[in-house]
Amino acid sequence: MLNAARLQEPAERARVELPRLPAAGPLYRRALLNALPGVRGRRAVGVPAVELAVGAVAVDPERLADYDRVCGFRLADRLPATFPHVMGFPLALRLITMPEFPIPLTGVVHVGNRITVRRPVTVTDRLDFTTWAENLRPHDRGRQVDVVLVGSIDGEEVWRGVSTYLGRERTSGGGERRDPADRPAPPAVTARWQVTPRVGTDYARVSGDHNPIHTSRLGARLLGFPRPIAHGMWSKARCLAALESRLPDSYTVDVAFKLPVPLPSTVAFGATAAPPGWDFHLHDRRGRPHLVGTIR
Repeated sequence: MLNAARLQEPAERARVELPRLPAAGPLYRRALLNALPGVRGRRAVGVPAVELAVGAVAVDPERLADYDRVCGFRLADRLPATFPHVMGFPLALRLITMPEFPIPLTGVVHVGNRITVRRPVTVTDRLDFTTWAENLRPHDRGRQVDVVLVGSIDGEEVWRGVSTYLGRERTSGGGERRDPADRPAPPAVTARWQVTPRVGTDYARVSGDHNPIHTSRLGARLLGFPRPIAHGMWSKARCLAALESRLPDSYTVDVAFKLPVPLPSTVAFGATAAPPGWDFHLHDRRGRPHLVGTIR
């Protein structure tokens, strides 16, 4: 079944233009209701044959400045590579909460994110966003799927993000496996950061991602964690902020999320030059990786 699911890509996607970005709150509430016993139906074996689009999304300068402060970026008119992700997140969330999406939102694990910046985007630009799902594939713990979010200006693609999500299921194996022994030695530590519980609530406010696993001890416990965990995209943004002055105008930054960052905690950041880019890591006190990434 899982191998067949990988092949069930739609021959073509219907394009649905939305008049505005959807509100995230009702989408989260719908997802939680659908997770109740007796309500949840059988998930699809393929990805939705649809792409969602919304045009002319303006940058909120106050939100951008707040985001910069929360993530450690300098205050500037140029958008950090991760900011279009939060701008377009409600559109992607609308896709993920569709009944046809193969993984329920309440069971999704964000395991990777790849962002390509094709040219700088500034606070005066308006972005047209399009999102779709692709590459549903087996994994040894369930199924993985990619959610693509593209930002364009006047018909030119200037930004692309690909988020990989894992839906944990009982399977007979046969998918991608992570070798526990395949763990690179942690690099030299460049900086240590104290990550307070406020990181969870502050990032939720500036990103619009109010998943209670990041902001509520009860919500975290209901989803299997003893205390809230930091958003993976905050961790990625914080690492990029540490390298901000060394980034070119166009690049791809690719990260794999390993272990969650519990709140509060102390994390160690390290980066090594790997011309023409960088390799970077975020580790806990014991040297276990929270995140590993590359910039090329």
